[in-house]
Amino acid sequence: MAVEMQLQVVASLLHQGRTLDRLSTSLMLLGLAAAVLQLTFLAPVPIVLVLSAWLIPLGLLQKYWALRVAFDAQLFTLMASDTEALPARTQALDLALHTLGFQRAEHGARPWPERQRGALKLLRIQALLVAAQFLPVAATLLTAPWFLVF
Repeated sequence: MAVEMQLQVVASLLHQGRTLDRLSTSLMLLGLAAAVLQLTFLAPVPIVLVLSAWLIPLGLLQKYWALRVAFDAQLFTLMASDTEALPARTQALDLALHTLGFQRAEHGARPWPERQRGALKLLRIQALLVAAQFLPVAATLLTAPWFLVF
């Protein structure tokens, strides 16, 4: 029962990656919109162009990690659904991942705590990428000259 609960907790945490992905997508779209507005209608403001050049590639990179986190979330949910057959299901999972080219043969047969740490590491990387997108935008907004008027 403890293994089932651990798998479910990790799956639940990994599902939170969707929220991070939505925030990142919003920031990436903000950067894209700002770049288009700057280049077509307004006189270019260097800080806005730099922010756009920062937000868009980081957003795309975050998308890659979001896909990996979402994939792991589904796998952990699947494995938590029947922990009585976990050893056999683990072998089948490792074989499927290896056959599809998603896992090297030497990474198979890892214990579940190690797999959990690896999956949560992917979520942390995703969160760091979103933070790397968000913090420069927040800092720019907080230090922008139009806030000094208020």
